[in-house]
Amino acid sequence: MFGTSSLKCKIYFLGFLLLIPFTIIFIIFGPNLSTEQSLIQKLTEYQMKIQYLESLYRARQEDLSILTHLLGTIQSTSGNPLSNMSNSFSENNTFYLTLSSDTRAALKNISNNIKNSEKLKLPNAYNFLPHLLDDPTSLKPLVHISAGRTGVNTVLGVPTVKRDKQSYLSGTLTSLIDNMSAEERNDSLIIVFIGDADSFYVNSLTKDIETQFARSVQDGLIDIIAPHPSYYPDFNKLQLTFNDPLERVIWRSKQNLDYAYLMTYGQTKGTFYVQLEDDILAKRGYIAAMKKFAIEKTAVNSNWIVLDFCQLGFIGKMFKTADLPKIIIFFQMFYNDKPVDWLLESLIDTKVCSMEKNLQNCKPEKAKYWCHYRPSLFQHIGTTSSLKGKIQKLKDKQFGKVPAYFPHKSNPPANVITSIAHYKNYNIQKAYNGDSFFWGLLPQPGDNIEIKFRQPTLVRKYYFKSGNNEHPSDKFYNTTIEVFPHSIDKINTDRLNATMDGFFIIGNFNAVGVAVGKVPETIGKITILRLVVHSDTENWVLLSEISVR
Repeated sequence: MFGTSSLKCKIYFLGFLLLIPFTIIFIIFGPNLSTEQSLIQKLTEYQMKIQYLESLYRARQEDLSILTHLLGTIQSTSGNPLSNMSNSFSENNTFYLTLSSDTRAALKNISNNIKNSEKLKLPNAYNFLPHLLDDPTSLKPLVHISAGRTGVNTVLGVPTVKRDKQSYLSGTLTSLIDNMSAEERNDSLIIVFIGDADSFYVNSLTKDIETQFARSVQDGLIDIIAPHPSYYPDFNKLQLTFNDPLERVIWRSKQNLDYAYLMTYGQTKGTFYVQLEDDILAKRGYIAAMKKFAIEKTAVNSNWIVLDFCQLGFIGKMFKTADLPKIIIFFQMFYNDKPVDWLLESLIDTKVCSMEKNLQNCKPEKAKYWCHYRPSLFQHIGTTSSLKGKIQKLKDKQFGKVPAYFPHKSNPPANVITSIAHYKNYNIQKAYNGDSFFWGLLPQPGDNIEIKFRQPTLVRKYYFKSGNNEHPSDKFYNTTIEVFPHSIDKINTDRLNATMDGFFIIGNFNAVGVAVGKVPETIGKITILRLVVHSDTENWVLLSEISVR
C-alpha cells in the first residue's frame, strides 16, 4: 500500500542520510585504522537500527492487512455502506480531508483491496493456540505497568513465577540495574513477566516491584506484565512426551508459552532482545560487552540468529528483535513437544544442517548462526526450581567466582561491636575493615551494631548492603540507621527524629536490604553510627558491604 511503502522509503532514506557523514569522514581521514574501525562500528549499529525499524514497518503492514480482511468480511456479509467505501474517500468528504496523505492513500488502497481480495488467509498463532479464540481477553495483559519506553538498544526479558521456598527476583533486578552505567539505564528496558495463575500473588509481586524499584519503574527502565489466565490452554490435555510425567510436561510447555508471550511484548521495544531468568547475576559492564560483541559479529555476518552470553539453558541468549517473529511462531508450534533450549537448538538445526551430511559437517555451520561469548556474563544462582521438588544446582563455570562481599578499606578508624552473635569468623570488625563480610545469627528486636569512631568524625554518606549472591534472603529488615552527635547543643533537634537515649534516626534499610543516605549537615561530627533492629526475622543477617565516607 502507498502509506506503508512511503514509510519504508523514509526508513531507507534515513539510513542513506546516516551513511553520508561517515563516508565523508572516511574520505577525509583516509585509511586510519582507528577511524575505520569506528566507522565500521557506527555503520553496523545503524544497520541493526534499520533492521529494527523494518520489523516495525512489517508489523504495520500486518495490521493493515488484518484490517483489510476484516473490512472485506464485514462488506461481504452486511451489504451496508462499506460497499461504497471508495465513494466515501473523496475530496469532498470533510473527515477524509483531515487525515494525513499517507493515511488517505492507505484507506483508498484498503477499499480497492476489498474489491479485489480473494480472501487468502495465512496461518497465524490461532492455528497453533486455538484456545485463544475462546476468550476475547486471552491476549490482553492482566497487568501492564509501563512508562512507554521504546526504541532502546537492549531489551532484557525476565520471566518469573512463584517458587516454593524463596524468590531471587529482587536480587536479579538489583544485579541487572547496578551493573549498568547511567547511560545504559537510559537505553535499556527490563521487562518483568509474571507468569503465575494466582492473581493475588501477581498483584502482590507487582506492588513489591513498584515499591522496591520505584525509580526504575517511573523512569521507564522496568516494565511489568502478566498474561490473562485465558492465555494458557487446558494443560491437563497436553500430549505426554519423552515418557515424562504430566507435571513436568506442563511445566516446560507453560515455560515455552511464557517465553513466546514475553518475546511478543518485547519485539517492538528495541534493537536487541536478551532472554534471562529471575535467578541470575550479571557481571559489571555486561551491556557494553554484549553490544560490542553484537556489533563485531554483525560486521562479519549479519545473519547470526543467537549470541550466547551464558552456557546454561536459556539464559543470556541475545536475538535481533527483527528475528523474533519467526522464533515466537516456532515456539508456539512446538510448545508441547520440547523444552525451550531444545526448541532453539532444533530451529538452528533446521536452518543450517543437511540430512545428507553428518554432525561433524553441521557443527561449524551452526557456529555461524549461534555464536558463543566467553567468559560468561551471567551466572545462575537459584537452587529452588519453579518446578515443584526440583533442585537446580547448575553453575556456569565460565562466569568465574562470584564475590561474597565488596570491601571498603577507607572507612574511618572505628571500633565496631554488635549484640548479634556472629557465625564462625565472619565478625563485624573484619567486615568494617573490608577483610570479610559479617554473618550473624537470627537478630532480635533491640539488637544493634555500633560503629564507635576513635575520634569525632564528620560523616557525609553511608552505604550498607545486606545479603549476598549465595544468601540473598539474609537481609536486614525494619532496621534503622542512627547517629550520636559529638555536640548535641548545636543541633536543631526540632527537625530530627530523636531516640530515648540521645541518638537521631537518619535512615533505614529498604525492601531490598540496602541502607544508603547522607548525614544531615546540622548534626556535624558524630561519635557513634549504629544499626538498630526493630522486629523479629526468620533469617540470619549478612552485611556484604559497609561504606562510611
